[in-house]
Amino acid sequence: MPNTPRFYGWKLVGVLACIDFLILGFPAYGGAVINTYMLADIPMSRSELGLGFTLLNLFVGVPSTLVALSIVKRGIRATYLIGCGLVFLGSLFLALLASRPWHYLLGFGVINGIGICFGDIVPATTAAARWFRRYRGRANALVLSGSGICGFLMAPLLDKVIRASGGHWRVGWQIIAAGAVLAGILVLLFVKERPEDVGQDVDGIPKEQSSAESQASGASQLITQYEWTPAEAYRTRAYWMVVIGGLTAQFPFFFFTAHWLLHLQAAGISSSDAAFALGLFTISGIAGRLIGGWLMDSISARYAFMMGLSCCLVGSIAALRVGPASLWMADAAAVLYGLSIGWAFTCMTTCVAHFYGPTAFPKLAGMALLLTSGGASPAGIVGGWIFDIYGSYTRAFELNFLITVIGIVAMAFATLPRPRDARQTMAQA
Repeated sequence: MPNTPRFYGWKLVGVLACIDFLILGFPAYGGAVINTYMLADIPMSRSELGLGFTLLNLFVGVPSTLVALSIVKRGIRATYLIGCGLVFLGSLFLALLASRPWHYLLGFGVINGIGICFGDIVPATTAAARWFRRYRGRANALVLSGSGICGFLMAPLLDKVIRASGGHWRVGWQIIAAGAVLAGILVLLFVKERPEDVGQDVDGIPKEQSSAESQASGASQLITQYEWTPAEAYRTRAYWMVVIGGLTAQFPFFFFTAHWLLHLQAAGISSSDAAFALGLFTISGIAGRLIGGWLMDSISARYAFMMGLSCCLVGSIAALRVGPASLWMADAAAVLYGLSIGWAFTCMTTCVAHFYGPTAFPKLAGMALLLTSGGASPAGIVGGWIFDIYGSYTRAFELNFLITVIGIVAMAFATLPRPRDARQTMAQA
């Protein structure tokens, strides 16, 4: 009897996590450290600094529908390569040419933002949706964990490298540009579009066996059995509740990455301790993704999502009490914010796949990312405005608390949708 080849899906998950490390983690979390040193050479207000993160987060979402179209027309690999190329160009521009605030906004906010959109979230989660069904939540969590590992490793490391070079921040962008090249090589060598391309089935299990196992495990109560079209999905309440939940998860996250280091430094915490707290934030995001992914495969999606958002409520309270004498409070706030975004973002992408199936997923996920990232993108500049007006970030963390409550309420109504025909049949019965 011939040996059955090992399921390629889990190997692919490892590769996609490495790409997430290089394409999202390097420019986003590494950039959060580099940009604080850029202020010495490129004088900017906190609002201008925050605007860079606003543009980054905006352009992570704005091209999402184009990314979805690229995946449908050209495939996951080609879409990934476009993203890798753009992150390389944006980082090289910052490393070699940036000398004015608009250079920073263009390179960091616009070019790198578009590069991350093409080179990470939508193609990565589309691949997970295609290769997995029963363990889709866990696969999504692992795929998106690379950036968290990067933040934990890169934030303190880049801080040390830049300080060792006398504050020469351009070295950091050179490292990030090299990472984009490495990511492109991984895409060319290892990324596969679908399990059928290598003669395998979803989850590595034949369809008949997979269906029987889903019924026995109760997964059919968590995952749709119907292949939705995007037009049908847009007419359901659940889709828009998930979008609201995703938006309220990302707004605090975007603010946090833009201003957390500055908030801690203003509270009298050293740059090394602040960088360590940022590392805790990113590594906690990994734990949040894993918890959220496991729960998405085990319990109702809305309850898993609401639990993740709740971490941000407690984290916002802790963030208001940081100081040199209460460094543990800064670490606790970072951990809770990390858990929240990792947990909730995994739930958002998995909800779309669970509720509507892999066929419609690229377009639905692209639209969701456009609306959530676009809607939450002002967080960076809003946080800067609040600081410039009040001289502290207290009001900003209070705003995060309120926005998170709205997300929890919205997700209470995000139940597994039923096709219209099925609802009509139940009504007739």
